[in-house]
This record gives sequence, structure tokens and C-alpha cells, in this order.
Amino acid sequence: MGLHFSSEEFKRRKNKVITKLKEEKIDALVMFRQESMYWLTGYDTFGYVFFQSLILDQKGNLILLTRAPDLRQAQNTSNIENIKIWVDKDASNPTEDLKQILNELNLKEKKIGIEYEAYGLTGRNAINLNKSLKNFCSLDDKSELITKLRVIKSPEEIVYVKKAATLADKALDEVWKFAKKGVSESKILAEMNRVIFEGGGDYPANEFIIGSGKNALLCRYQSEKQILNDVDQLTIEWAGTYRHYHSAMFRTIPIGKANPKHYEMHEACEEALKNCENTLKPGNKIGEVFDMHAKIFDNLGYKDCRMNACGYSLGATFSPNWMDWPMLYTGNPYVIQPGNVFFMHMILMDSKNELAMNLGETYIVTEKGNERLGNQKTDLVIL
Repeated sequence: MGLHFSSEEFKRRKNKVITKLKEEKIDALVMFRQESMYWLTGYDTFGYVFFQSLILDQKGNLILLTRAPDLRQAQNTSNIENIKIWVDKDASNPTEDLKQILNELNLKEKKIGIEYEAYGLTGRNAINLNKSLKNFCSLDDKSELITKLRVIKSPEEIVYVKKAATLADKALDEVWKFAKKGVSESKILAEMNRVIFEGGGDYPANEFIIGSGKNALLCRYQSEKQILNDVDQLTIEWAGTYRHYHSAMFRTIPIGKANPKHYEMHEACEEALKNCENTLKPGNKIGEVFDMHAKIFDNLGYKDCRMNACGYSLGATFSPNWMDWPMLYTGNPYVIQPGNVFFMHMILMDSKNELAMNLGETYIVTEKGNERLGNQKTDLVIL
């Protein structure tokens, strides 16, 4: 069995979930988030894009309901012993199979928590689920129950987070090596991914973001690949990924020569990041980190160029997105705790002048403050 954590670690996690179920008077939790399944059992798949659920009750019973292609996947990657298969057929409704499992666990007329906020539970399947369980049991949205436990990383997890950070650093070395005039963005991406995979890393939970020229102002991946011009700007956001744990970084790199505004924007990003670092401490609220970011940028005249969030938690996440809960935006009341891992990105997009400047780093929160996981310089590098 290819488990990435000790049996003691998995036992602690399971006990934490059961304790929360009892505290919140939930008789069982039905998971649809792949992140929850991986954290709780080691189960590693992309089969969650079809209907798949993992049931845990207060007694500790753990049952996976999935399709046939994921039977051996669960056997090889997880500690789940009880695996049920729903059969592919015309007009199949696996929510009825789930209802039967819940009935066998004597959960009729009991209170069931559901992870509704999950890429693995489509709107149609959620409607079918609610129909199947109507008059059978009471349902409660418990989408964040495990998420709020996952947000604090254990020492075993931190080992993987730091390995991911090392891979992210290596990827940036390749950017600096290959990002020159006349080079394709495709080549840069290829070299970044090469060193991550050669280092034992994984596919990230979303595509790397890369764009030059006008596309340097984009914060999402898109499929156009350009050749770098003699004078250009290149934006890249990427993550080292190891055992699905992510450590992200963000840079905008002037090619040939920098626009004078690039220097000013980079200085603003460095100042904002430094002040956010000083705010990212145990006891503070993450909304206060965003407010610091906004204050610096707004005071420097960049209010129209900044975003409405400046980062988010990172951990073991699955496609389509490496962004984890919670996000750094104004008013977010989550209290920062040791063991949190946050990616903080300082993003400036000047549409009027078609200039971009981005600077992002990943941090682990410590007892007294935080530790930046990346070891690369944050200076403005012109290639």
C-alpha cells in the first residue's frame, strides 16, 4: 500500500474528525472533496470527477462508494478496507447506492453532514442526492468540517510542503536560464515541469500561469504560447508540488529592459509583501493581512491595479485548483495559527499602460511569526 503518512498520523486525523462529529452532533459525514479523502485515508485519484463518496460515522466505520476503475486505486493508495462499487449503466443513480449504505449503517432518521462544496459533487448529483435522502435522514452542509482541520499542517505534512518549495525554487532557476528574447513560453514551461518531475514532484492542481506582452496581465492559464520579444514582460505563477502539497511562487520578469514603471511597481510589491509578512502572525486575522496589502498599494496610487484578495492557504489539493481555504480578503475572520501555510501574492495589473508586476511567495506560520519557504531572491530580475 503506497501510503505517504504513518498509521499513527492517519489515526490522529480520523479521531479528530470523529470528535468534531460528536461535538457538532452529526451522526456521519459524507465526503465528496477529494482533498478530504486523501487527508483522511491517503486515497489518491482523479476519479472524483464522477460520483464518488466516502462515509465516516461516529463509530469509526469508513466506507468508500466509487466506480470500478477506482477499486484498485483505493486498494493501492489508501487504508480504506470497505469499498463499494456502483455500476455504470444507462440512467444509473449512485445516490441510491449511497442511501443503501447509510441504511446499513443504521443512519435512517439520523443527522448526516454533506460536503456540498466539492468539485466531485455536481449540481445534478446534488439534486439527486437530496431527492434520494429526502424523508430518510436530515442533511446538514458540513463542507468545511475537514477543511478546517486540514488547514493546520502536521509535522509530517510540513516535510512535503518544504519539498514542494525546493521544487518551486528549482523551477525558477529554469525560468532565469531560459527566459530570453526569441524563446517560446512553451520551452520555459517544459523546463520548469522537467525539473519538478525529475525531483519526484507531481502535476499541480491547476496549470502554471504564463504570459508575455499583453498576456502578462493575465492571472489565469490560457493556451496561447508566444515567443519573447527583444523587449517584453513575462509573468509566471507556478507551484512546486510534492505528494499533492503545493508551494507557489509568482514573478513578473522584464525581458530586454524594464520600463521605468516596472521598477516602481516592483518596489511597491516588495513593500506590500514585507508588510504582509509582518502581519502574518499567530493571533492576527487573515483579513488584516489583506488590509495591509491594500493600504500599501492604495497609498502608492495602485488601487485600480490591485486585486480584491492577496493570497490563500495551500496544502494537498486536486484539480482543478490549488487554491485552498481560507482566502486572504478584507474582513475574513480566520485567526492565523502555527502550522498554517499561506501563499501571498502581490499583483499589480496596469491596464492603461499594459504593464504587469507580480511577486508571490509561500509561508508557513510559526509560533512567533512565519518562515518563507522559497529561497530565491525577490529582486527585480531583468533578462
